[in-house]
Amino acid sequence: MNWTLEVVVVPVSDVDRAKAFYAEQLGFHVDHDTKVSEELRIVQLTPPGSGCSIVVGKGIADMPPGCLQGLQLVVSNIHKARAELVERGVEVSEVQVLGENPSPVEDPLDNVGFVFFSDPDGNRWGVQQISSRG
Repeated sequence: MNWTLEVVVVPVSDVDRAKAFYAEQLGFHVDHDTKVSEELRIVQLTPPGSGCSIVVGKGIADMPPGCLQGLQLVVSNIHKARAELVERGVEVSEVQVLGENPSPVEDPLDNVGFVFFSDPDGNRWGVQQISSRG
């Protein structure tokens, strides 16, 4: 049986600001923006190529805004990904190498090349380079 992770709730203080950040600056696709009532709004966004989405909203989570750490995206080229984030106005770290490759790979950044950024509320994201999953 396959178990797929479909949605991660990201706690935010301002839904419109978060929606703009994830859609316009990160390039996530807005799947839907549903206002159920004055107390409940659900905005689902999906990173390009991902099978898992995030949800930001109002009345959906009992977590303080900005409390998530360690959310992670994977890209095939960390330098291109960082350049795209910078071009979109995201404050992102320089490329960092964390650890050593567990096995010989063609690109020395595979598996160990990362950049980091935070959303406007302080939820922290990492982006890792993995060019192929063998």
